[in-house]
Amino acid sequence: MPQPIEITFLGTGAAVPTPKRNHSAVLLHYSGEYILFDCGEGTQVQLQKAKVSPLKISKIFISHWHADHFAGLIPLIETLHLEKRKEALEVYGPNASRFIDAITELSYWGIGFDIIAKDVEPNQKVFENELFEITTVKTIHSVPSVGYCFKEKDHIHIDIKKANKFGLKGKDLKEIKESGKIKIGSKIVKLKDISKLTPGRRVIYSGDTMISKDLFKAAKEIDLLIHDGTHLDEQEFKSHASAKDVARWSKKYKVKKLALTHFSRRYKTSGEILRPVQKIFKNTIIAEDLMKVRV
Repeated sequence: MPQPIEITFLGTGAAVPTPKRNHSAVLLHYSGEYILFDCGEGTQVQLQKAKVSPLKISKIFISHWHADHFAGLIPLIETLHLEKRKEALEVYGPNASRFIDAITELSYWGIGFDIIAKDVEPNQKVFENELFEITTVKTIHSVPSVGYCFKEKDHIHIDIKKANKFGLKGKDLKEIKESGKIKIGSKIVKLKDISKLTPGRRVIYSGDTMISKDLFKAAKEIDLLIHDGTHLDEQEFKSHASAKDVARWSKKYKVKKLALTHFSRRYKTSGEILRPVQKIFKNTIIAEDLMKVRV
């Protein structure tokens, strides 16, 4: 069984937080790795409530540099300094180096660990290891912004019975996994001849955005789409998609599960958004602070 991808919604409010909805932050936990998407004010307190040490966070991906998405970085970095963190912290985002330079300049004595700023642009691979990769997706907001797509690597399952028919054993199986094929006598055996491929799971976090066709193309048949749902209906302020429009596009692109977040304080209950949105796209959930979702 593949390891679960666990999402914890640390903050689900919009620009003005409420007692029930903190500023934006989403924590992804996979195979021992803790990755933070956005870091609004109060994120480190939310981490305490979720019983996750901030020292475990290896990477932070900022969608854009509006305060409700990054202001939690300053106290979080100070806490990591006081806790004597030594490992480098990677912070990704549009113009990340500009903002990280400004944040680190606020300290009198410096920080006891390296912060590595990674500038990103839409539609590029920004991180990859043997288990997963993270790419940026194009979003549309009032300042430079991106969304992020977490993609688990595909799983290759060797069918031992099929491998045995070709006379493949230990070292042969390692070679065919690495190169995709192997020569046995005069015959070329391809990996697909003896294996089954299970596509890796995918999660997209949009940050703040209007409807972006590029984002929904990337989200086609995705396992979980976490999308800006600030307003239920279209508003005069055009920097955010309406929750109803997100539901329509999610249905069109066959999203498996939609989690709406980043809600205006005008909404007092989740049902105000959920009921009309589920009439459009049934497999929608309304994110709440400290809610956990497994993919």
